[in-house]
Amino acid sequence: MSLVCAISNEVPEHPCVSPVSNQVFERRLIEKYIAENGTDPMNGQPLSEEQLIDIKVSHPIRPKAPSATSIPAILKSLQDEWDAVMLHSFTLRQQLQTTRQELSHALYQHDAACRVIARLTKEVTAAREALATLKPQAGLVAPQATPASQPAAVGAGGEPMEISEQVGMTPEIIQKLQDKATVLTTERKKRGKTVPEELVRSEDLSKYRQVATHAGLHSASVPGILSLDLCPSDTNKVLTGGADKNVVVFDKSEEQIVATLKGHTKKVTSVIYHPSQSVVFSASPDSTIRVWSVTGGNCVQVVRAHEAGVTGLSLHATGDYLLSSSEDQYWAFSDIQTGRVLTKVTDESAGCALTCAQFHPDGLIFGTGTADSQIKIWDLKERTNVANFPGHSGPVTSIAFSENGYYLATGAQDSSLKLWDLRKLKNFKTIALDNNYEVKSLVFDQSGTYLAVGGSDIRVYICKQWSEVLNFSDHSGLVTGVAFGENAQFLASAGMDRSLKFYSL
Repeated sequence: MSLVCAISNEVPEHPCVSPVSNQVFERRLIEKYIAENGTDPMNGQPLSEEQLIDIKVSHPIRPKAPSATSIPAILKSLQDEWDAVMLHSFTLRQQLQTTRQELSHALYQHDAACRVIARLTKEVTAAREALATLKPQAGLVAPQATPASQPAAVGAGGEPMEISEQVGMTPEIIQKLQDKATVLTTERKKRGKTVPEELVRSEDLSKYRQVATHAGLHSASVPGILSLDLCPSDTNKVLTGGADKNVVVFDKSEEQIVATLKGHTKKVTSVIYHPSQSVVFSASPDSTIRVWSVTGGNCVQVVRAHEAGVTGLSLHATGDYLLSSSEDQYWAFSDIQTGRVLTKVTDESAGCALTCAQFHPDGLIFGTGTADSQIKIWDLKERTNVANFPGHSGPVTSIAFSENGYYLATGAQDSSLKLWDLRKLKNFKTIALDNNYEVKSLVFDQSGTYLAVGGSDIRVYICKQWSEVLNFSDHSGLVTGVAFGENAQFLASAGMDRSLKFYSL
């Protein structure tokens, strides 16, 4: 029920009550009346403004004016309300548009900031790589300095030839190599001809199928994995070198990349995983050999042993020295700790580029393949060529020594695989492959029981019978690397189709 003013007979905006007549008035009207008459308008008794008592009420709802009760008046009222709603909606739309523009501007600024950060990160990475490259070079300058009393050997082109040859094969190094070879030979004799119990049998090996494939390790713009190696002490750690100039360490069990190592200026053609340290090695046609720390993800040493592209790489059984072969016709023996070349030799009578190199398991002899289809066996201590195996036609692409120490497998661009007996120095088996078959990789398993061939496809042979037990053609490109897991529990392969594949039961 609404209060009604006794004077105007309408709902008052500011109601008050007169204590004299107990009537409700609009304060504005009663104040005017009192100012003129000084009495209460209802009973004429004296009344002052101070006597009036305010009434506190919620916002009064005024009854509609009589004029608003007709249909045209109601329609006009509705029209006015609609207009007000439309104006409010228009104002909100304008505010929304302004907010959108502000958000778009903020997003553009954020994108620009991200691009700047990415560019700066790239520049910092490049600077770090350059610094990592310069550090070992700075460390190599001092040892290579030639004393004034000894004139430097100068080649035909006026370039210094093997200045670090002064370091030489010291008696201590030769003794170290001899001691290691003695230990390894003794261990091999103890093992005898027994095959490890954990080794996968040939009937199980023949059932192997592809179980995993990974194509995202290297860049798709320059496709191709050119080299592959597994860590001997943990074959779950896989090392690959790519046409994209990168070296990648991959964890097979976790199925993720552990490190991507950048620094080579040309493709990476050879990689080796150190058996006991978190260190890997890589070689490239950019004529450098790089030593990388996997945990640090950086290059810790650059070995500049050659004047042309490095074609082969092999780690000595001590884990301290690297053998490398090159298109400059030299093989080099280098210390991985200092990055210095201990000795560098060529066969001057041959005058031919070397295509691959591999240490014998004992580490005192090694083999090199040449571009004119020769396999040369060298004595490391004497640095002399002690045997030659002719028979292939075309450049030798891969060589592999068996763990038994007696067999050498070789492949060349003549679609054939040759087995040599190092005791009799002769070829005792030739496996003819399909026409135009390209042999790119040869590897024996750790027990010397199986031989894997990678090239146009993948083949696994059982030694002694030399019968084929496996054949895979899952790669869409040339297979450039094959490797056995521990006890041949799995087989890994990499190829020019940019994929790394694993095969097992």
